[in-house]
Amino acid sequence: MAKPLTDSEKRKQISVRGIAGLGDVGEVRKSFNRHLHFTLVKDRNVATPRDYYFALAHTVRDHLVGRWIRTQQHYYERDPKRIYYLSLEFYMGRTLQNTMVNLGLQNACDEAIYQLGLDLEELEEIEEDAGLGNGGLGRLAACFLDSMATLGLAAYGYGIRYEFGIFNQKIVNGWQVEEADDWLRYGNPWEKARPEYMLPVHFYGRVQHTEAGVQWLDTQVVLAMPYDTPVPGYKNNTVNTMRLWSAKAPNDFKLQDFNVGGYVEAVLDRNLAENISRVLYPNDNFFEGKELRLKQEYFVVAATLQDIIRRFKSSKFGCRDPVRTCFETFPDKVAIQLNDTHPALAIPELMRILVDVERMDWDKAWEITKKTCAYTNHTVLPEALERWPVSMFEKLLPRHLEIIYAINQRHLDHVAALFPGDVARLRRMSIIEEGDCKRINMAHLCVVGSHAVNGVARIHSDIVKQSVFKDFHELEPNKFQNKTNGITPRRWLLLCNPGLADTIAEKIGEGFLTDLSQLKKLLPLVKDEAFVRDVAKIKQENKLKFSAFLEKEYKVKINPSSLFDVHVKRIHEYKRQLLNCLHVVTLYNRIKKDPTKAFVPRTVMIGGKAAPGYHMAKMIIKLVTSISDVVNRDPVVGDRLRVIFLENYRVSLAEKVIPAADLSEQISTAGTEASGTGNMKFMLNGALTIGTMDGANVEMAEEAGPDNLFIFGLRVEDVEALDRKGYNALEYYERLPELRQAVDQIGSGFFSPQEPDCFRGLVDMLLHHDRFKVFADYAAYLDCQAQVEQLYRKPMEWTRKVIRNIACSGKFSSDRTITEYAREIWGVEPSDLQIPPPNLPKD
Repeated sequence: MAKPLTDSEKRKQISVRGIAGLGDVGEVRKSFNRHLHFTLVKDRNVATPRDYYFALAHTVRDHLVGRWIRTQQHYYERDPKRIYYLSLEFYMGRTLQNTMVNLGLQNACDEAIYQLGLDLEELEEIEEDAGLGNGGLGRLAACFLDSMATLGLAAYGYGIRYEFGIFNQKIVNGWQVEEADDWLRYGNPWEKARPEYMLPVHFYGRVQHTEAGVQWLDTQVVLAMPYDTPVPGYKNNTVNTMRLWSAKAPNDFKLQDFNVGGYVEAVLDRNLAENISRVLYPNDNFFEGKELRLKQEYFVVAATLQDIIRRFKSSKFGCRDPVRTCFETFPDKVAIQLNDTHPALAIPELMRILVDVERMDWDKAWEITKKTCAYTNHTVLPEALERWPVSMFEKLLPRHLEIIYAINQRHLDHVAALFPGDVARLRRMSIIEEGDCKRINMAHLCVVGSHAVNGVARIHSDIVKQSVFKDFHELEPNKFQNKTNGITPRRWLLLCNPGLADTIAEKIGEGFLTDLSQLKKLLPLVKDEAFVRDVAKIKQENKLKFSAFLEKEYKVKINPSSLFDVHVKRIHEYKRQLLNCLHVVTLYNRIKKDPTKAFVPRTVMIGGKAAPGYHMAKMIIKLVTSISDVVNRDPVVGDRLRVIFLENYRVSLAEKVIPAADLSEQISTAGTEASGTGNMKFMLNGALTIGTMDGANVEMAEEAGPDNLFIFGLRVEDVEALDRKGYNALEYYERLPELRQAVDQIGSGFFSPQEPDCFRGLVDMLLHHDRFKVFADYAAYLDCQAQVEQLYRKPMEWTRKVIRNIACSGKFSSDRTITEYAREIWGVEPSDLQIPPPNLPKD
C-alpha cells in the first residue's frame, strides 16, 4: 500500500501559490528558538515534543497579540454596536492550526519547523482539544465566533471556563467508560487571565422591599475570574475575544461566620464555591434539573451582564470611568444572543439591574430588555426543555423569582385582554407551569423576553411556529424567524482537507473561502474528466491517510478501497444509530447466506459519546461493539464488511474522518433533528448523504437537487399520520423477514453469546415503545442503501454527484448564517474592512 502524502508534504507542493501564505520563515524560526530557550532555561536541558508544541504555540500567539490589541482599540474608537453571544458551551477543538490558517502563517511555520528537523503535524497532535461542549450546539457557537471575526463584527463569546470538559470516552469490553477530561493539565497557551476584571456574583439571600427600592441582602458571593481567548478572523487582521468565566471563592469565604477554630475547614470549603466552573454537564438534548447547573447558568449570565454594562458605560479606549449613564441607547449599542435557554436568566438579570440598581421604571426597563435580547431555539424534544422547580429558584435566586412572576403577570394580562375567557390558552402560555411541582418554563421566558426568536433550519423553524410555540406565534408572528445553521469553511475545508481546498482553488481561485457561494463555479466542471479524477484521487488519499491512522491508533486494518460509511454524532435514540445497526446485521446475513455473490465492500464507522446517565444510549454503543466483534472475526465475510466503533469522537477526530468519508449517515426520525451541522461538513468534504427529510437535510436536497442525495423514509406529515393511527412496530417485524431475523439475532444473544439476555431490553423497546419509529423506515432505508451500492460501482458517476454536492454546499457557510443574524436580528452590517496589521501605521 503506497504511503499517503502527509498534509505538510502536500502543502510544500502547493506553497508556490501560497494558499496558506509563506511569510517570513526566518522570523518564525528565530521566535520559535527564543521561546524554546526560555522554556528550557527555566526547567531542564532536554526538550520534549510538548516543549516544541508550546514554543510553536507561543510563536503563533505572538502574531495574534498585536492584532488583538489593535482590534479592541479600533472598537473603542469606533464604538460600534457590540454583539454578545451567550452560550454555556463553546466546543472549540484545537487552536494552533486554525490560528495559523486564519493568520496566513501555515506555510511559514511548516517550513521553519521542517528546517529545525521537526514535523508540524506531529506537534499539532500534542494539543488537547478544548472540549467545552457536548456536540452541535457548542460546535455551532465555535463556528459562529470564527464567522463573526471574519465578517468584522464587534462580537464577544461569553461562557464558562470548565476545568473539565466533555469526558474522554474509553471502550472497555465493548462498554463506554468515562474519564475526566483534564485538558488544562499542561496549561493553555491560548488564554490570558484577566484578574483586573474579576466580578462578584450573588446567590441565595433574601429580598427586602423598602421605600427606596428593592434590595437583595445576605447573599453568598462567588467571584468570576475572566480568561480571554483570541478569535482571529480569516486574513482580515481582526481578532475578537471569547471571555470564559472561572469561579473563585472570595478571601473571606466562610470566614465571615468566624466559626471559632474552623479556619482550616473554612478554607477547604472554598471548593464549594469554585465547583461552579468545575465540570461541563455531559447531557446533549436532555434536561437534568440539578442545582449546580442552575448556578452555572446564573454565574455566566450575572458576570457577563456586569461586563456588558461596564463596557457600555465606558466607550472610549482605556477609560474605565463611567461616561454613559443613560440607558436609552443600550439596545442600539448592545445585542445579546441566547444560545438555547441555558442563558435565559439574562432576561430577569438585566431587568434586576435596570430596575433595582439603575432605578429605571419597569416598562422602560422591559422595553430595553426585549430590544436587546434574542433567543435561538435548538430542539423540539420535550425532554430537552428546561423547566426549573420554583422551589429551587426561591432558595437560590429569590429576587429573580419575583421578577419572573412580575413578567409573567404582565404577559398573561396582555394575553387575557386579547383572548378574553380563554383560560386554556393562559395555562398553555404561562411562564409558570402549575402542578404538583410548580416549574418555570425557560423557553416561554425567552420567547416573552426577546424581540426575535429563531429556529436553526427551515423545517425546524416551521415546527417551532406550528407546534412548540404555536400560541406565541399567533400572538406575535413577526417575532419568529429562521436562521439555517452553517459551518466555517476555514476549519471544515481548508484546515481539515487541504488537498481538496487546493484543487478547488486551482480552478476557481481562493475567494470561496470567504464567500462559499462561489463553489457554484464548480458545476460546469462535472463534465471535466480530469477534474473528476482529481477529486476522486483526493478522496482516495484521505481514505488511505485515515486507514493508516486507524491502524496506528486503534490497531484495526481496513480495506481503503471499501465504501466508507460514516455515522458520527452524539448517541441518541432519535438519531437512530439502531437503524444503522439493523442495516449492518442485514448485510451480514446476506453475505452469510450467499458468500459467492459480489458485494460492494463497506466499512461502517459509528462514533459518538453517550450521556453517562443515558442507559439506552450506552446499550446502543454496546450493541455496535458487539456486532463489530462478530462481523469482523467472521472469515466468511472477509473484508467485504467491517464495523468500527470510533472511540472518543471529538472535534479533532471529526477533522480526520470527515474528509475520508464516502457516505454520510443523517437518519434521524423526520421532525426530531433541529438542523444538524455534521451533515454540512460531509457535504462540503465530498461525501454523499443518505438521510431523511429532517433538519438541514431538506435544504441540502433543495440546493443540490434531490437526485444528488439518497433521501428515504417517512416525512414529517407521515410521522404525524402514523402517530394519529398508532405506530405498531410488530406489524413491520412480522411483515419483513430480514428485519425479523436481525431483531431475533440481537434479542437472542447471537451477538452477545457470553450474555444472551444483554440486548433483551433494547429489543423490547424497539418492539413496544420506540418513540422514533425505527422499524417504520427500515425497508426504505435498505432500498436506499442498495441504490448507494449501485452508484458506488460506477466511480465516475459517483464522483460527479460528489462534485455537484460540493458545488451546492455554499449556503451552509456560517458566514451566510451570521450575515443573516447581523442584518435581521442584531441590526448591524458585516464589514470587509481590513484593520491594518500591527507592523503598519493605523491609517
